[in-house]
Amino acid sequence: MIERNKSINRGKTLLALDQEMFGPVAAEKALAMLRLHPSYRPSPLLSLGEVAATAGVRSVDIKDESGRFGLGSFKSLGGAYAVVCLALEEAARVLGRPVLPGELLDPDVRAVVRNINVGCATDGNHGRSVAAGANLAGCQANIFVHEGVSPERIAAIARFGANVIEVDGNYDDAVAEAERVCHANNWIIVSDTSWPGYERIPRLVMQGYTAMVSEILDEMAELPTHVFLQAGVGGFAAAIAANLTLRSGTSRPKFIIVEPDRAACLLASNEADAPVKIAPVEPTVMAMLECYEPSMLAWGILSRLAEAYMTVRDPDAIAAMKQLARAENGRSRVVAGESGGAGLAGLLAAASDPQGRELLGLNANSRVLLFNTEGATDPSIYKSLTGVDPRILVPA
Repeated sequence: MIERNKSINRGKTLLALDQEMFGPVAAEKALAMLRLHPSYRPSPLLSLGEVAATAGVRSVDIKDESGRFGLGSFKSLGGAYAVVCLALEEAARVLGRPVLPGELLDPDVRAVVRNINVGCATDGNHGRSVAAGANLAGCQANIFVHEGVSPERIAAIARFGANVIEVDGNYDDAVAEAERVCHANNWIIVSDTSWPGYERIPRLVMQGYTAMVSEILDEMAELPTHVFLQAGVGGFAAAIAANLTLRSGTSRPKFIIVEPDRAACLLASNEADAPVKIAPVEPTVMAMLECYEPSMLAWGILSRLAEAYMTVRDPDAIAAMKQLARAENGRSRVVAGESGGAGLAGLLAAASDPQGRELLGLNANSRVLLFNTEGATDPSIYKSLTGVDPRILVPA
């Protein structure tokens, strides 16, 4: 299913605060901080020529986040970045002086930061990033996981020394419990979703994501005409759309928001022209996108910038995983987790539908940008869905 953005805010200018938080200057600040990490390197931007031929477009490029910082997901750019920012701010407040990122190992800074507790809910990837950021900064992370999070993903979070708290129900139940417990214990909530009165920290999380755009534009000779962005609560999609818009002016791409058909809260919000919570149904294989209520902050951006919203089915996502795993013309295979290939699934679904092509203006001159937002964060699930052991998917 695909439908045009129906919001009365469509095409309106971004709020001044969003322009400040997600503009070029903020993105370069995020990238500069990330470059201080000893294992930093830009994630690959790969050309998918066979996909472009199949889709009937000029080019398809995919930003592959499967190896980012060894955490297997783009989320390593957001939660960890926000935790480090918050730790530096608290150290500066207590010490009464500016504290630079390079001072994280300073004994006086560590003495302040060790007293900080952060918490969040997660489907797996965001919590892993927050836990990694807390481990790096030297504070304590408390990560709330719902019953659908696999044991392997829980173990990956716990390896960073996080306190993992299991919650009955789905992701939204974990969000509610995280908010309750964090408030009761005076812990800092580091969420990738927002609600009334809670927007600054999600903005920091989203600001970390914009570093991807800086890397992309360093490599791309031309701006894309279309960007397919998978969405759960919408933070990633909104951050990328906002930053690309603020960098490209009148040449900005068309942003197509892709969701699982079983968890399409942004599509439902588009129908209502307001953020709405939808009822849970059968779980989707795209676990990292299984969210039933959008981030208010993300909705405020996407209602202005999205060209269209669309849904994809579980079989489409699995087919995209398999397609990305195949070597193409001797180039690297792409290990895409269940949610990682959703953008490709959206492109292929839209390109094969004459009405979808017309609605989006997809044609032989279109230049498409995709994101592989996660690798095989649970290798056993990946193998069960694709029939391939992800460890053998090395550059061809």
